[in-house]
Amino acid sequence: MAEKTKPAHRLIHSLRRDQLSIALHPARFKVVACGRRWGKTSMGLRMAQLAAANRHRDVWWVAPSYSLAFHPWLILKAAFKDQWEMKREAERYIELPGGGSITVKTADNPDLLRGVGLDLVIVDEAAYVDRRTWEAVLLPALSDRQGRALLISTPCGRNWFWEAFQRGQDPLIPHWQSWRYPTSANTIILPGELDQMKAILPARTFQQEYLAEFIEDGGTVFRGVKQAATVPLDPPPQPIRGHRTYMGVDFGRYVDFTALAVIDADRSSAPWLVALDRFSESNWVTQRERIAKLAKHWQVETILAEANAMGEPNIEALRDMGLPVEAFMTTPKSKGPLIENLVKAIEEQDVLLMPDPVLIGELGSYTYDIVRHTGHTRYFAPPGLHDDTVIALALAWQAASRPRLMLGIAVV
Repeated sequence: MAEKTKPAHRLIHSLRRDQLSIALHPARFKVVACGRRWGKTSMGLRMAQLAAANRHRDVWWVAPSYSLAFHPWLILKAAFKDQWEMKREAERYIELPGGGSITVKTADNPDLLRGVGLDLVIVDEAAYVDRRTWEAVLLPALSDRQGRALLISTPCGRNWFWEAFQRGQDPLIPHWQSWRYPTSANTIILPGELDQMKAILPARTFQQEYLAEFIEDGGTVFRGVKQAATVPLDPPPQPIRGHRTYMGVDFGRYVDFTALAVIDADRSSAPWLVALDRFSESNWVTQRERIAKLAKHWQVETILAEANAMGEPNIEALRDMGLPVEAFMTTPKSKGPLIENLVKAIEEQDVLLMPDPVLIGELGSYTYDIVRHTGHTRYFAPPGLHDDTVIALALAWQAASRPRLMLGIAVV
């Protein structure tokens, strides 16, 4: 026989005071913007349990992807393991005594979310859910029952989640309320941990992910690109005897481009990007000759080249040609620091760029998201666009800014 559901007061009093004020607020639509590790998921899960088990409501938990939905599903299964009357694992559905239910859904296929009426929908990482999923699918599902919604997320620029937050800040709009809390509001997070994140992350990333600030164009990575693009092209930069120069190489062939970037580390104002080359549809011998020609022209001290896929055999061949090549293996762990090192340099104008339109375009469109089950930042070019010059520049800056650490963890 199923045990009795957990009393409401026990669920409620497991929340912190700031979480409790949200859970008890009478607003129908609640929007919570918070920093990473503030506790939004744990708060949402408590509210889902309370609505389904003690108020016998039909609740949906909606996450942007399968991986982000998996952890809440495990928690809910464990919480109700002695209570459910029906559980359909494949549908992530739990039916509870008294008629309440909880279903965990993903938002990657909005058409599969249609056709039901709901009492409560909790949208986790709402800023990463498509606007149409909320406006055309989930919001209408609440209409016939006057259902409620909890939208919880770290910000991601000023998209529909920001608009919902702004609605909750307007006292003249009924039924809506919003809150914003930084990561530091969670007292179990040590201040030293946040100080460390602030020191190593670009300012905008820290503001968005840990201070929960809505940064304009918050999905983009690089700021201050135009201000840093001041290297004169007339006349073009030329090698200067005795200056240390470094090259980054990102290999490509048909779909992607091979890109080369050269940085002169000894310019008086700041290191300069002095050469940029980009080409495709060449055989590997021709590509290597082009790399060697540019490296010799600039008397490059170190070439840092991406070793993934076709990179390794090309690196070996370049070494056989007498070129000073180091290999960089790009992984989810190594790519983050590589890009973040360049982000800070451009923001602080520690490196000055050539106003090359392809480079400026790739830097301007480069974006990121957060892998929520690991907390890692994933950097990438939007679908259909390229990041070859970005990677080449990042590798060149890695070599130029830390020449004595070339044998660090990311370099093989």
